Amino acid sequence: MDLRRTIRWLLASEPAAPGHASYLWPRWIFLRALGLIYFSAFYSLVFQIQGLMGPQGIFPVKEYLEAVTSYAGHTRFWFAPTLLWLGSGERALNLLCWAGMAAAVLVVVNVWPRGALLVCFLAFLSFVAAAQDFSGYQSDDMLLCAGLVAMFFAPPGLWPGLGASRAPSRASLFLLQWLWFRIYFESGIAKIRGGDPQWRNLTAMDQYYQNGPLPTWLGWYAQQLPHGIHAATAFVTLLVEVVLVWMMFLPRRFRIICFWIVSVLEIGIILTANYTFLNYLVLALGFLLLDDGFIARVVPARWRQGGSESATTVAAPDAASGKRGTRLRNVVSWAGLGFAGVILGWLFYATTALLLWMVIPELPLPRSPVVALEPFRVASRFGLFGIMTRNRYEIEFQGSNDEGKTWTAYPFRYKPQDPQKAPGIYAPYQPRFDWNLWFASLGAWRESPMVLRTEERLLEGSPAVLSLFAGNPFPSKPPRRVRAVIWQYWFTDRTTKHATGAWWRRESLGLYAPEVERGPDGRFGIVNLPEGEKWQP
Repeated sequence: MDLRRTIRWLLASEPAAPGHASYLWPRWIFLRALGLIYFSAFYSLVFQIQGLMGPQGIFPVKEYLEAVTSYAGHTRFWFAPTLLWLGSGERALNLLCWAGMAAAVLVVVNVWPRGALLVCFLAFLSFVAAAQDFSGYQSDDMLLCAGLVAMFFAPPGLWPGLGASRAPSRASLFLLQWLWFRIYFESGIAKIRGGDPQWRNLTAMDQYYQNGPLPTWLGWYAQQLPHGIHAATAFVTLLVEVVLVWMMFLPRRFRIICFWIVSVLEIGIILTANYTFLNYLVLALGFLLLDDGFIARVVPARWRQGGSESATTVAAPDAASGKRGTRLRNVVSWAGLGFAGVILGWLFYATTALLLWMVIPELPLPRSPVVALEPFRVASRFGLFGIMTRNRYEIEFQGSNDEGKTWTAYPFRYKPQDPQKAPGIYAPYQPRFDWNLWFASLGAWRESPMVLRTEERLLEGSPAVLSLFAGNPFPSKPPRRVRAVIWQYWFTDRTTKHATGAWWRRESLGLYAPEVERGPDGRFGIVNLPEGEKWQP
């Protein structure tokens, strides 16, 4: 009896006991935000997925799944858990995006949230599991983890309203708070254990605003601030990530204070850098530090009453149901609790083990439960900015029709390129192609096969890949040669910007990847290699 009571206490969605904190409004706010984040993720894919992984894209998903089949055999579905096994053509990819967007809208308007969240999760997992280099981001792991737990966190029913009769289970609420805590704390540990002297010397923020993947114009102004402010920002970042986040485990007043501190920090990051939906998700998770008692002071009374009435209307049929079928409902209920217990318990073990191994690498804990979850990307270790980027490099693709005498650049949509153009604010939209080029610029071209594949697609004149750029400088036919060059970029100072209007200054560093041409037989050949055969950042 005690065990059954404990299981229900942890996993059942029941009304909060009198005198205890309830989390109906934090849940409502978080789920609406999660729906918007899912929508932004799928919306950005609508315009990119064909160029990234379509039949004429950089990394066609069909080729990847064939390689997985050769490698993994019968375990291929676990190795790559994606619905694209059922079809990987253009229509399948488009359907994946539009189904995800439609389900995200249902989450936002609070229609059948559990079912809609399941569709969002499966659609996004299907993309992440098959996108190869274009889904290697910690933000993807965070969204998948939050999306999985949210399915157990959301109220049941078609029109649940606030869900007053089915409060969030304690286990699902804690795991979402635990995700929030791990994002901060593991990032703090990564900064301390990573060995980057910039964090010890409090110089990590001195060049941070210009060297991230996609800076913003507000980041330019932040970069102009004196070192003392940058040093203070670095210190506060470490203080928040390593110390203040422990306030989550303290009484209510401390959690509310912590919410305001981290929310200000997240808003500042959102304004000065484009980290896709990452900071929006962390900001939304922060609302789960609050409770109904606090939010009741902010939400108008009319809204609170409306939410309660909606929830009561939906719950009434259950309360009035008779004894007929009670046994079957009990069996289904306990089966559901058992399933939730296995999934959430497994997730908690895996994420806890990963955190502990960051602190005590040789801790003798079973690794197989952690490894088994790796393909699903729901239990990952985080380490944001453990090592800071010291310089900003930009890869630029260029084409030529006169044997390499003159070169014309392919214009990017989001990446810095024209020194006169102000960097924009695009998040939560995620331009994955531009993002990956930033990561590629930090290493040699051999480490980033997407660069050479992009050159080949440009020589073919692939419409899907060309759509990833802002325009096609060779509209009549593809160029005869394509190359990738590397530039180093810096933010200008106030004097230069005032005099010239330029946001950036840049310096050419030469060839980054091989200069490639396409012969009459359609085969690709290397015309010229970078000096030393590789770029050394």
